[in-house]
Amino acid sequence: MQADDTRAFLASIGLPPGDLLELPDSVKRFPDGAQYRVEIPSVEGPACLEAVLEEAERLDVRIHRVSQGSGVFLQTDDELDSMARTGADARIEISLFARPNAAWDTSAMAKSVAGAVVAPTSRGQEQVVHGIEDVKRAAAHGIRSVLIADLGLLSVFGAMRAGGELPEDMQAKISVMLPAANPAAARVLADLGATTLNLPTDLTLPQIAAIRAAVDLPLDLYVEAPDNVGGFVRLHEIPEIIRIAAPVYVKFGLRNAPDVYPAGTHLESTTVALSRERVRRARLGFELLARSGYEPTTSELGAPGLAVPVLAVA
Repeated sequence: MQADDTRAFLASIGLPPGDLLELPDSVKRFPDGAQYRVEIPSVEGPACLEAVLEEAERLDVRIHRVSQGSGVFLQTDDELDSMARTGADARIEISLFARPNAAWDTSAMAKSVAGAVVAPTSRGQEQVVHGIEDVKRAAAHGIRSVLIADLGLLSVFGAMRAGGELPEDMQAKISVMLPAANPAAARVLADLGATTLNLPTDLTLPQIAAIRAAVDLPLDLYVEAPDNVGGFVRLHEIPEIIRIAAPVYVKFGLRNAPDVYPAGTHLESTTVALSRERVRRARLGFELLARSGYEPTTSELGAPGLAVPVLAVA
C-alpha cells in the first residue's frame, strides 16, 4: 500500500511511477522532427576536429555534434577561433567543457575512493567563477554550447542566460559526470537550465524510457563508453535506444582507449587517432542500424536546435 501511494504521488506530479518495462515508443522529436543525431566526444582541438570531419566524409557518416573534455581554458584564442570557424563551415555543434573542477586541483577527497563522486564538482566559489569565465570566453569566440558537470555552475549559467549576461542561444550540455540517473533528477537539471542531458552509461532501456517520459529535452547516450565510465559497447541497442529515447544524441565513445584529459599537443597523434576511430565506430553502429530494418529519422547538418558556432561579422 505504501509503495502504491508513492507511485500515485509520483504520477500526480508528472513523473513515471516506475521504470517503463513496456518500452513505449517516444513520440518526442528534435525541432526539425528528427529522432536522432550523432555525437563524437573527446574532440580535443582543431586537429582532432579536422580528423573527425575528414573521416566522416570518407566513411559517409553524418556528424551533428562534437564535444571536448579538456576545457575551454586549455585552448588558445587562435584554437578557439579555428574550431568555431570549422564548426560554422561544417554546420555542426561544437561543445567545449567549462573547467576546472575538483579533480583538477588540490582536492584530496576527489582522489579518494569514497570521495570520487565530488571529482566533477566546482570546488568552492572560485571554481564557479572560473567555470563561468570559461563559458563567457567560449561565447566570445562564437561557441554556443558548453559542457557543465556541476549543479551550482549550471544554476548560475541558467540565471546568466535568462538575465542576458550570456547569449540567449547558449546551450548547456550536461556532462556524463553530472548524470541524470532517474526522472526526478532529469527534471531538476532541466529546470536549472540544461539544454541536453547526458545519461549514465549503464542505464537499462526501461530506465531510459522512464527518463524520456519525464522531460522533453534531448538525451545524450553513449552507445560505446570509455573505460573510465563503464566501457560498455551497446551498438546492438541503437535501434531500441532511438525508438524509446528520441530525441537522442547517439554518442560514440571508445573502449580500450587512454584517458587523455587534459589533452595537448604532446598527445596530438593519439587524440587524432582516437577521433578517427570514434567516427569509424559510428559507421559500424549505423550499418548495424540499417541491418535492423528500423529506419528512424535523422537531422540535416545545421538543423534547428544545433548549437552551430556564430561567427562575428567583421
